[in-house]
Amino acid sequence: MTARLTVLAGPTAVGKGTVAAFIRAHHPQVWLSVSATTRPARPQEVEGVHYHFVSDERFTEMVEQGDLLEWAVVHGRAKYGTPRRPVEEAVAAGRLPLLEIDLQGARQVRETMPTARFVFLAPPSFDDLVSRLTGRGTETAEEQATRLATAQGEMAAQSEFDHIIVNDDVERAAAELVSLMQSA
Repeated sequence: MTARLTVLAGPTAVGKGTVAAFIRAHHPQVWLSVSATTRPARPQEVEGVHYHFVSDERFTEMVEQGDLLEWAVVHGRAKYGTPRRPVEEAVAAGRLPLLEIDLQGARQVRETMPTARFVFLAPPSFDDLVSRLTGRGTETAEEQATRLATAQGEMAAQSEFDHIIVNDDVERAAAELVSLMQSA
């Protein structure tokens, strides 16, 4: 049985990583892709679980060798990408594969895997998104401003997605996403 890939995207700080972590912990039937990134690990992030942390040089090699399903420079700084082979293997094995990526990446996946299901994770409001970003304390004020400017454009892209899930409660949003993934 071949599974259908689900792509979860949304604006910065909407809680994509938090929803994905909840799914990882509570829904073992879902296979979560682990992205590669050139940014440094944040506190509590684990290599191979949250991301594959790689050098710029290694990331460039991965791009040149066609090893990434999608990739992008995010917020004008770090590079992020999805290793291709593990995703293709999960789909072929009939698992419930989930990519948690940014808008640029989702657009690239739509080009290469148009049969995927695309889900936009939205905040209850833009003010809530601002509070989440500033409240997590992981970026400088300059980085926050850049991310919020990016988020405004990302919010405008909701119509490009097959489904929209509002992240007003992590457990509820995760359950809705998993239910969607289990449907035809």
